[in-house]
Amino acid sequence: MKIAFLGLGIMGRPMALNLIKGGHAVTVWARRAESMAPLLAAGAVAAASQVEAARGQDLVISMVADAPDVAEVMRAVAQGAQPGLVAVDMSTIAPAAARKIGEELAAAGVDFVDAPVSGGEVGAIAGMLAIMAGGSEAAFARAKPAFECLGKNVVHVGASGAGQVTKAANQIVTGMGVLAVAEAFAFASKNGVEVGKVREALLGGFAYSKILENHGQRMLDRNFKPGFKSWMHEKDLNIVMQTAHELGLCLPGSAATAQMFNAMVGSGLGEEDSIAVLKLLESLSGQA
Repeated sequence: MKIAFLGLGIMGRPMALNLIKGGHAVTVWARRAESMAPLLAAGAVAAASQVEAARGQDLVISMVADAPDVAEVMRAVAQGAQPGLVAVDMSTIAPAAARKIGEELAAAGVDFVDAPVSGGEVGAIAGMLAIMAGGSEAAFARAKPAFECLGKNVVHVGASGAGQVTKAANQIVTGMGVLAVAEAFAFASKNGVEVGKVREALLGGFAYSKILENHGQRMLDRNFKPGFKSWMHEKDLNIVMQTAHELGLCLPGSAATAQMFNAMVGSGLGEEDSIAVLKLLESLSGQA
């Protein structure tokens, strides 16, 4: 399959590399030329622009920061599209924004799939992402061979926008989960109990979760190197709250978690991993 990949950041770069490893002919574009270098070395072809990247492709995938970036990319894709092109956005944006972009692309004769992912940089590198797709059955089927190079849990959730609804739900669970583990650790530490032993005990009961297992160990190791930056989780939870306001939906846990991530960004922790919420709690509790 001929695939253009637009956006080669912390997630996009390894995802594009996995498409090359999967045997697809990959064209890449990024704002910074140095971002393309590892992909070109692996056999990708560079495009001079987003419009050029879309020409002659079966599939175009974008992985960028936010809805305005996605809209800009997809407008360019529509200009370069050939009949039958499927455009896939794997960024995390508001469901309403995804639906609007899908409508605009449909008017230009391009099928759209919103397919945000979960799994962070580690999952992107390993090709083990969870992929949550919204769009028509036909468009999903055409994109699926590419998805299978990128993830092991690929689910077609429903119509356009359903992927982003699912990703927002994922960010509720992961955001509150990270905060819950951080609060449990701060609580144990303040009580003078060895946090590593507390985690070991919790892993054997109903408190077990992947977040406690994986992120909990990273908290113990004080490894705050970003796999998923705090400002990104703040952005995603702001999408949750924006959508909740539009629907008149009460989400008190999400609101409190969103405020914690807002505080992280405001206190200079935005570029650190979301698990650095532990550092914020320690600072607020006089444990830093």
